[in-house]
Amino acid sequence: MEWITEKYVNFASIIDDATLAQNRMTSSMPFVYPHFASMPDAHLGLGCAVGSVLPTLGAIIPAAVGVDIGCGMVAVRTDYTARDIARLDRRVLREAIERAVPLSAGNNNKRVSASAEPRIDSLERDARSAGFDPSSYVKAWRLQLGTLGSGNHFIEVSLDEEDDVWLFLHSGSRGIGNRIAQRHIRAAQDYCARRSIPLPHQDLAHLEEGTPEFDRYISELMWAQKFALLNREEMMDRVVRQFTHWVGKPVKERERINCHHNYTQRETHHGKDVWLSRKGAIAADAGRPGLIPGSMGTRSYVVTGRGNREAMDSAPHGAGREYSRNAARKTFTQDQLRAAMRGIEFRDTPAFLDEIPAAYKDIDVVMQDAKDLVDVRHTLRQTINVKGD
Repeated sequence: MEWITEKYVNFASIIDDATLAQNRMTSSMPFVYPHFASMPDAHLGLGCAVGSVLPTLGAIIPAAVGVDIGCGMVAVRTDYTARDIARLDRRVLREAIERAVPLSAGNNNKRVSASAEPRIDSLERDARSAGFDPSSYVKAWRLQLGTLGSGNHFIEVSLDEEDDVWLFLHSGSRGIGNRIAQRHIRAAQDYCARRSIPLPHQDLAHLEEGTPEFDRYISELMWAQKFALLNREEMMDRVVRQFTHWVGKPVKERERINCHHNYTQRETHHGKDVWLSRKGAIAADAGRPGLIPGSMGTRSYVVTGRGNREAMDSAPHGAGREYSRNAARKTFTQDQLRAAMRGIEFRDTPAFLDEIPAAYKDIDVVMQDAKDLVDVRHTLRQTINVKGD
């Protein structure tokens, strides 16, 4: 941990100058209280760096939540072990998951499944209560519930240090969340422009509490966060069903953890109620279970929060990029990706080259930096990896 300024504390030992400069700029906003914190996985982002913890008084910066509202992880510890699945063909399960969960940007379900119906009903009720129509953003939003997306989103089957089998996935609010986020980022920019509010960068435009613009954002933000959480639950239920078919026996869930890492909520820190925005960070108050995935092919972690006061009860959400997607594609080869994924069942395609582990920070360094933020309960190693193009 290092104090960069009196309003900015940094927990990352691997951080570039551009990200430091972006974080200084964000921390300089007058409504930041008590201070801004960057997590061990911090890297350059749109408007606000990924790996940011931003507490604010009376205002919210929509870009500091991000465009994938409510993105996060869910994991299930099953009652199976490595021995139970050792003789089974992992490719069969990978392909079954790929059929059960629509992958890649723009791919939706063909119909609303029976398991999704009550989740859709709940979201429709919440939207009516919030006074908005999600169909005004994305007409087919109902068909997006239970879809993965692309980029760094994944579904994995992993083993922990005791060889227990875990099912693990990472996704968010899909196209509907992106449209909501983009709309309110523009609304914040218009709001600040109309009031001649000076900004160090237009993506740090904010909405002020007590205004109609703020109230609308909060209502739709909370809805999108719930969509993301239910989206992960729907996908995980499908993964559990495919795993059940694969092993030929029911799965008993010993534990399920579902946590956001792009979101805002009301919290109390340093004696005041603030809006706490975590963009690429998980809640890690004392005793809270959490999930920190590594990059494709590397270890992931099941953790418990330590309640670090200076981090505002937060922890990193993953490894954090060191290479942009374009730079990764120019730097690394498909053979290097195959070598990194040796022993893991995955779809061997150049589409995943920008997700090669070498494009990310070393997860071991990230977790060492996070030693005052979380305690590690389980270390997971992948056996199957599913991703969208």
